[in-house]
Order: sequence, then C-alpha cells, then structure tokens
Amino acid sequence: MKAMVYRGPYKIRIEEKDIPRIEHPNDAIIRVTKAAICGSDLHLYHGLMPDTRVGTTFGHEFIGVVHEVGPSVENLAVGDRVMVPFNIYCGSCYFCARGLYSNCHNVNPNATAVGGIYGYSHTCGGYDGGQAEYVRVPFADVGPSIIPDWLDDEDALLMTDALATGYFGAQLGDIRHGDTVAVFGAGPVGLCAAKSAWLMGAGRVIVIDHLEYRLAKAREFAHAETIDFAEHDDIVVTMKRATDNLGADVVIDAVGAEADGNFTQHLTGSKLKLQGGSPIALNWAIDSVRKGGTVSVMGAYGPIFSAVKFGDAVNKGLTLRMNQCPAKRQWPRLLEHIRNGYLTPSDIVTHRLPLEAIGEGYHMFSAKLDGCIKTIITMDAA
Repeated sequence: MKAMVYRGPYKIRIEEKDIPRIEHPNDAIIRVTKAAICGSDLHLYHGLMPDTRVGTTFGHEFIGVVHEVGPSVENLAVGDRVMVPFNIYCGSCYFCARGLYSNCHNVNPNATAVGGIYGYSHTCGGYDGGQAEYVRVPFADVGPSIIPDWLDDEDALLMTDALATGYFGAQLGDIRHGDTVAVFGAGPVGLCAAKSAWLMGAGRVIVIDHLEYRLAKAREFAHAETIDFAEHDDIVVTMKRATDNLGADVVIDAVGAEADGNFTQHLTGSKLKLQGGSPIALNWAIDSVRKGGTVSVMGAYGPIFSAVKFGDAVNKGLTLRMNQCPAKRQWPRLLEHIRNGYLTPSDIVTHRLPLEAIGEGYHMFSAKLDGCIKTIITMDAA
C-alpha cells in the first residue's frame, strides 16, 4: 500500500508499506477513503513531539471502509463505512468506564499521561495512522462507528477530531447563558470551538489570531467578532478594554505549542525545544479571562516543562480545564446538530489533495500558504 512516511523534521515521503494485518482478535483493517492533516500533525512534522520515529505514518483523522475484521469483532462487518475517533481505547479500564477515552490505561506504555492516538509518535503508543491506504484499528468494537447514510463523508471526517475537539473545548468552558467567550486561534479547532460556543449559550464570541484569511473564516463560519493581535501592542489590554475592563468569562486556547506573539517564548518553545511548546496563547488566556473565569485548553503541548503563568491563575481564582478530547463521547450530540443544520463542519475545508500530494499539503499548511485552513487527503486504494 501507499503511505505517508516520516523521515525527519520537515521530511515526509510517500512510500510502499505492507498492508497492516490483524494482530489481535479485536482488530479491524480499514481501507481509508479520506484522511485529513491536523494542526497538531504539524508539531510532529516540525520535530516538536518526543519519540517521533523515522518510518512512522501520521494521521489521526480518517474514515474508510472495513476491509477485514478479527474473529472477535461483532459490531462491524466487511464493507461497512466507518468513522474512527482519533483516540485508541479499550472501553473497559478505570478511565474508559468514566468516559475518559483519551486517558485509556491499556493502550499505551506511557499511559500515566495520554492514552493511545493514531499516528502520533511513540509517546502516544506508537500506532501508525491513517494517512495511508489502509490502517489497523485496535478494539474495533469500541472505537469506530458506522457512518449514517445521510451524513456526508467530509462532515464525518471532521467529527473524528477537529469538530469533536472544538466542541469539547467549548464544553469544558462551562459556558453560561450570555457569557463572553474568547478563542485564541482560528485554525480548525478554534473555528469549531467558536461555532460551538453559540450552541452552549454564549452571548458574545471573539476569535483572536494574526492571519487575516483565518479571521475572515471565523467571521464567516463562526459568526464571531475578530481581533488581529498583530495590530495591537498588548492583546491582553485590548481584550480587557473590549470586555468592560473585566476580561472574558471563558477563554479557549486552541493554539498550543507553536504559538507566535512573544519572541523569547517562541524561540525556547518552538525552535530550541527547551519547553514543551510555546505557551504564549495559554498565558494570554490566563491574563485575559476575568477573575473567577474559566480557561479551556485544547491546544497540544509536549510533555516537558512550559513557562506557564500559574501564579496568575491561582491569584485570579481561575478554573483550568483541559484534556485530549474523548471524541466518540461527543458524537451523539454532534450528529444531532449536523442533522438539524446547526453545524456543517466541512465548511472549513479549503483544500483537497490526493495522497501522492500530501507533502505539498503539509508544506502549504505549515507555511500558511494559499489560505490553507483544512486539507483533506483522498485515497484511491482498491
């Protein structure tokens, strides 16, 4: 099969790999029909995620058709059209029993922190991902779901991570009716978080970024107010002035480890890798939320130290909520919103490329070229 293969920072190739095989009775092999490039894939591409090994296939957002099932699989059959959450989880451990699928204790040797994630380094279990013609899906009776006939392929694909994570970010904000919600980052997750905030009762939604084409999408897709932080000397002061000098009720960090805006933090976190990422957006979130407010963290950070303003969070009495999204837990409500016309996640898709052009897709997304917000990769496996 053809698969995207990591060969070092900024180096990916399309190579021939063996079609994965059933390794456990609960496995399924999925023939991938569509995958996506996620903003967090760029952390791998840039060499920021520990233990990202040469030869790995990325991709944690994908849908496809069941190609083969293990002898213990009961809920799937060959030919089923399925969407697969980015989390790999057993469904029965202490954490899965509590709906914390992203913290499963049985799928990752490093599970004291994160659970398993497709195509996201050996820090997250070492599983190959779905930017390939075929992928092995463990615990196939637990993770994948059959795609309803009425659901568009691209909308289903966005539910595997970007939409679910954005919705979860808004959910963690514990938004009350009439709240002012600020979202740092107008990438796919930030856009979905901003859109979801309205569904949870927000009275005002503000999106902050420094790329005009992404801010334009925030106005169009999420109907949000927008602020270009590059146009202001101090974005925290600007946010305070925009909120009666109190701060937003809820702030969502949808940026993560490669945030711009502070040279020293960006240099030490993103370039020299002395921190687990550049916590600029997170510190801005802490400083621009009101006292007693809530900060929801959806941006991905590495597992090592980051210079976060924790003292400010303590002194302001903030609630900080964060986790990798347990994607499948969000699906029932998201399906309802999509069917009722409140959400059309595929509206954020800007580019569609064949697998052979995935290198171009990564470069375009990384360098912020051609108005790229979300790229879908289409497979042609027989």
